Amino acid sequence: MTVINGGHFSDLEGFYEEISQLFMKDEDWKIGTLDGFDDILYGVETDITWKHSQKSKEDLGFDLTKEFYENKIRQGKPFNIQLIQQKLDELIAGNGQTLFEILIEIIESHQKIELILD
Repeated sequence: MTVINGGHFSDLEGFYEEISQLFMKDEDWKIGTLDGFDDILYGVETDITWKHSQKSKEDLGFDLTKEFYENKIRQGKPFNIQLIQQKLDELIAGNGQTLFEILIEIIESHQKIELILD
């Protein structure tokens, strides 16, 4: 079993750091993107317990997600600005996913991983 401890981080960079320590101990690189997080879960067979998941849900919620999209729009290339603006508009309208929800969806898309929110 693997434990993600939401008490160890309060933003996306901290989440990546936590995940890198759990899954990438012997590697020279660290996870730094949502796609990278998804990629490292291929081939993983384990239960993941996300401790303090309610804290993470708040930390990685609306405000941080809005800032995440706004930073990508400001940065421009290589990001698809129209797609990111659409995701930002959906978030603001109350229909979009927060970073927490995106991370949950990524984990749950891997059939050999059982996620327990604690």
